[in-house]
Amino acid sequence: MNPSFQAITPGKTTCKCCGSQSPLFGVIDFHKSCPAWLKVFEISGIPVYYYRCPECGFIFTTAFDHFTMEDFRRHIYNSDYLLVDPEYQEVRPRDNAAFIAKVFRYLKPERILDDGCGAGQLGEMLRAAGFSQVDGYDPFVPGHDVRPPHRYDFIVCFEVLEHSTDPARTLGEINDLLTENGLILFSTLLQPPDIEQQGLNWWYALPRQGHVSLYSRASLLKLAQPFGFHFGSYDNDVHVLFRTIPDCAKHIIKM
Repeated sequence: MNPSFQAITPGKTTCKCCGSQSPLFGVIDFHKSCPAWLKVFEISGIPVYYYRCPECGFIFTTAFDHFTMEDFRRHIYNSDYLLVDPEYQEVRPRDNAAFIAKVFRYLKPERILDDGCGAGQLGEMLRAAGFSQVDGYDPFVPGHDVRPPHRYDFIVCFEVLEHSTDPARTLGEINDLLTENGLILFSTLLQPPDIEQQGLNWWYALPRQGHVSLYSRASLLKLAQPFGFHFGSYDNDVHVLFRTIPDCAKHIIKM
């Protein structure tokens, strides 16, 4: 057992979204892979325990709560990360840029932040598509790891929240970079209706990929409430948070 991993887990722990006591939901090996791709690593022998909140449905692990940035870089966001998430570098930024360009083809947001930008490919593609000011921030990527000093009208946050060991803190940090009337567009896959039957066989439960937080719609609503956000979804993967609807999004958000 690597000393960086938490080996002993309690029978219950506090939900990170609503504060309810949450029992164990199941355990999977750290090296569990997405079944859509080839098996990447052999079984690690490191058990990762997940809990599920009985009130809001949030599924989460505490195994990485004590990790430092260096721990994450060593064990998860290392040179092998592309093996477990091959769409991270090219496919996902290209698809996300096309989606944003389509949604905001009539009126573009002025100041955009890509929070969790990786190597910055999405920002490059958006600038090429006519979005004039796009900045990137990612604490795990050198060159993009300096937190911006100002606020943004539009923050995109793709495949970030499921990687957070402290979702409320993460959303608070994103909120601190948003203007009062700004819009957050983010992605994280919601749990399927049969999650109790699938358990941690659900393909999205991937600790080696950094998926430590798995959301229900109710858990995202719980996260959004303290910040005064309205919450809406484009589909089961793409969502928005806002206080007032900005002009650039009035054609896609109806109250």
